[in-house]
Amino acid sequence: MKHFKRVFLIVMDSVGIGEAPDAKEFNDDGADTLGHIAERMNGLTMPNMAKMGLSNIREIPGIEKAASPMAHYTKMQEASNGKDTMTGHWEIMGLHIRQPFRTFPDGFPDELITELEMKTGRKVIGNKPASGTAIIEELGQEQLDTGAIIVYTSADSVLQIAAHEEVIPLEELYAICNIARELTLDEKYMVGRVIARPFIGEPGSFERTSNRHDYALKPFGRTVMNDLKDADFDVIALGKISDIYDGEGITEAIHTENNDDGMTKLIDSMADEFTGLNFLNLVDFDSKYGHRRDPEGYGKALESFDERLPDVLKRLDKDDLLVITADHGNDPVHHGTDHTREYVPLLVYYPGMESGSELPIRKTFADIGATIADNFQIQMPTHGTSFLKDLHRAE
Repeated sequence: MKHFKRVFLIVMDSVGIGEAPDAKEFNDDGADTLGHIAERMNGLTMPNMAKMGLSNIREIPGIEKAASPMAHYTKMQEASNGKDTMTGHWEIMGLHIRQPFRTFPDGFPDELITELEMKTGRKVIGNKPASGTAIIEELGQEQLDTGAIIVYTSADSVLQIAAHEEVIPLEELYAICNIARELTLDEKYMVGRVIARPFIGEPGSFERTSNRHDYALKPFGRTVMNDLKDADFDVIALGKISDIYDGEGITEAIHTENNDDGMTKLIDSMADEFTGLNFLNLVDFDSKYGHRRDPEGYGKALESFDERLPDVLKRLDKDDLLVITADHGNDPVHHGTDHTREYVPLLVYYPGMESGSELPIRKTFADIGATIADNFQIQMPTHGTSFLKDLHRAE
């Protein structure tokens, strides 16, 4: 069996493909991100994902089932106890998370807010779950007038801090987020991420900028990425991948502004000589459309991704492997604004494939990490089973 020189891994953030067997335990029975979006759009137009075999995993309205799919296809079930971005990504790279991150549906404890005000010298306003765009419209004027910081959360384990860039410079906002990160490392808080959310503009036309920065917990153990880096392979992180893993196991981090920019950066990086992993997260599906419960916007973003896919496929070399998957669901017609516990799609392609076939349903996302480890012949993760041999690539 011949091994691959480069692996390109694309995570379509939140693109679930139907409720997981344990969805009811997460209050997510009936969740179906792709299915419900396709219904609202009267069918999705994604001819390239159709050719790869997306509807062969499970038929999606508007997406034709391929008679002879280009890629190997299946779906994956999350094994860890959670449905957030960090849990999903960490599991992809071989970890199993048993203790879920904490969420704060009533805002953060007074003790934490008092400490944050004392250490930053800035008053806190907000301190409640909210949409990021809605809360700056609500409190942006007060932030401009007082110099306070807007603190808010969501259904995820996040503490977000918003401030106008002309009132609190980026350097100070980032320093404030570092303070918040240190304060929330305590087990009694167990906050997955602190996120800087700078914005600009005037009341009535505030706009969040691309200067977002995430401050994540370090993974609770070594990942496949650590072992790749230690074995002198390249690990290139595009988008928020570096933030999700807090820089662990990464040799190069490349910032992206949105999904389209992420695809552009991925395509540009395919011209580079490297041996190892190129790992991209496309966050807009989740942050711009899933959490905001915008199925039409989500659908258009999926179709835009599909339009960029041929540029990726034609730049793959004969020793490249492309893996497309997701990290959880975020059904935009489901109740609330939370992620949803769903299966995620898995499409695996390399140039020269005669035809794709159905792989067994994966019982953990960690099978991807195990396959990458197997390919590069490094330490295998404790969790996950490689499907490298199932790809039927001859010497």
